[in-house]
Amino acid sequence: MVLLMIITILIVLLLVFVLVKFLRSIISSLQSIGGTGTSYLANLRLGLRAIETETGHLPVEVTLLNKNLSSTANGLKVVDEHLVGTINAVLAQDNK
Repeated sequence: MVLLMIITILIVLLLVFVLVKFLRSIISSLQSIGGTGTSYLANLRLGLRAIETETGHLPVEVTLLNKNLSSTANGLKVVDEHLVGTINAVLAQDNK
């Protein structure tokens, strides 16, 4: 009976030791990913913030660009109508 109790205690201690070892390795891996200011996660955050800063003016500029492209499209429709009229006039002429 005492032998079984000692074996059980040793197995529990071994289990706790293995769990602590694996938890420490998991914690060290997580710290390399995002635990410090030089970690991968910190570098990613810095890069994303730079992208946000560099592209922050795009919504205003895209609205202006859409307005200018709409007026250009209207002008091109007028040019297309003139070209169609010119082609029709040329086709209507007699070949001499």
